[in-house]
Amino acid sequence: MFAACMNPFIIWLQTLPGDDEVLLDRALDTVLPAMLRQGPVVAWVVDDTGFPKKGRHSVGVTRQYCGQVGKQDNCRVAVSLSVSTETSGMPVSFRLYLPEGWANDPERRKKAGVPEETAFQTKPQIALEQIQRARERGVPQGVVLADAGYGNDSQFRAQLTEWKLPYTAGIQSSVTVWKPGEQPAPTPKGKGMGRPPKLLQGDPKHQPVTVKGLALSLPPDAFKTVSRRTGVKEDLASRFAALRVRPAHRDYWRAEPHPEEWPLIEWPEGESEPAKYWLSTLPADMRLAELICLAKHRWIIERDYEELKQELGLGHFEGRGWRGFHHHATLCIVSYGFLVAERSLFSPSARASQLKITRRQTTTKLPAARFAPSGITRTRSRPSESSLPAI
Repeated sequence: MFAACMNPFIIWLQTLPGDDEVLLDRALDTVLPAMLRQGPVVAWVVDDTGFPKKGRHSVGVTRQYCGQVGKQDNCRVAVSLSVSTETSGMPVSFRLYLPEGWANDPERRKKAGVPEETAFQTKPQIALEQIQRARERGVPQGVVLADAGYGNDSQFRAQLTEWKLPYTAGIQSSVTVWKPGEQPAPTPKGKGMGRPPKLLQGDPKHQPVTVKGLALSLPPDAFKTVSRRTGVKEDLASRFAALRVRPAHRDYWRAEPHPEEWPLIEWPEGESEPAKYWLSTLPADMRLAELICLAKHRWIIERDYEELKQELGLGHFEGRGWRGFHHHATLCIVSYGFLVAERSLFSPSARASQLKITRRQTTTKLPAARFAPSGITRTRSRPSESSLPAI
């Protein structure tokens, strides 16, 4: 009965004209200045979220890992880029991942209304497109945060470095690095005939190690117990180590070694081996506590998705088409943006019900540098006049 009642709305979504990216841009124009009243942008968070779905005709559905159920299952997955301050975040780009089996199936593509120009892309490739668009729009930059599904992709990390975007990305234990102070063997001198060699040389006696092997070789005092705050209820503590090393991926195709980066390693007390690993291009003088704080900042986006799905119906779309799926997600995200803008009128401690609110506490000054994309003119309004973007 419920599905039957929803059919007219689903049909309307499927046929509704309009560009989802444009609508998200309009929402960002309203929401981001409100977020900036509470503090600067801290991070750009790359993430993906799964939507369990049975059958094979709903766009993008295939058997793949679904974070919502914690295992391989029938689902569709969307990739997003979120902008986050210290206390709030909002998705600014959202796109369905189209598996290769779907991308190469003309019949299913036609039935689901997949645009002709949409070809197969890996999740890191989709994320890079989203990041590039945010750069072009002039969104205030932050450290790019991503899990191992993206951090393991060396091309993803290399492109961020080329764009001069610092990152802290999760990696798997099998990623290889050079031990501290070590690097690949230098390019050998030419022998006087032919072109001189330009690429670094491999040496069977001089090999990199995995980040897991590096962690196991560290002395116990290399790990420090650090408390971190991941919410409003309690502080959490774990053991961490960080040191400067050079990544070792495909050194033999390079003329110079990779620049030094931070491998951050988490090894909880009582565990037999480390639990998590990250690579970060944050500055060499960054303190351990700051590295950990940024690496763990992704929790705020997990909270956003929990609210989007449970409170605003992001996971409730019952249609099968490409356009309907994205229109539904966009409307949910715009609604969430309205809530983020309203919450920004109050101090973080007040939003957590820690303090009584007074008008003095809710009055904050706008930062000197505001987000105002070129080509868009708007008047400055008071915080109490926040409203939904025009559709």
